[in-house]
Amino acid sequence: VQLVESGGGLVQPGGSLRLSCAASVFTFSSYVMRWYRRAPGKERELVATIGTASDISYQADSVKGRFTISRDNAKNTVYLQMNSLKPEDTAVYYCNAWRPSMSLDYWGQGTQVTVSS
Repeated sequence: VQLVESGGGLVQPGGSLRLSCAASVFTFSSYVMRWYRRAPGKERELVATIGTASDISYQADSVKGRFTISRDNAKNTVYLQMNSLKPEDTAVYYCNAWRPSMSLDYWGQGTQVTVSS
């Protein structure tokens, strides 16, 4: 399984970005999809989780009301819409595909998001 993130970049505070993660897996709809991030000098943080039925099961308090996770099973893709970005959102964002029933867990290579004026 390969996960390829895209959509990162440099944005000013208050701006928006949409991250995408394309998965090369036939059974994408069977995977719980998660976005994590790691800021410089900090631990990895779970940002948001979306279940197989597109149920959003988790959002970090720090992003509630600003970030939205979604998925398109027909395109094998999960998205993270990020609005009202803040400098503290600066991090490498990672896509994760998890299938707990089969103990499968895959990671993308990460995409850099930098929020700065």
